[in-house]
Amino acid sequence: MKGVKKHDLPQKICLVCGRPFTWRKKWEKVWDEVKYCSDKCRQNKNTASQA
Repeated sequence: MKGVKKHDLPQKICLVCGRPFTWRKKWEKVWDEVKYCSDKCRQNKNTASQA
């Protein structure tokens, strides 16, 4: 994704908080598996399914 402007990066919606989050270099190889925007949301993944 070198040379791609920030507003052109892929986005997803967090399954817990519902906020959009943008592709990050650290997720380059696992982007298809990323579901949560942060560690906090990943830890709270069970509370979202109960709400």
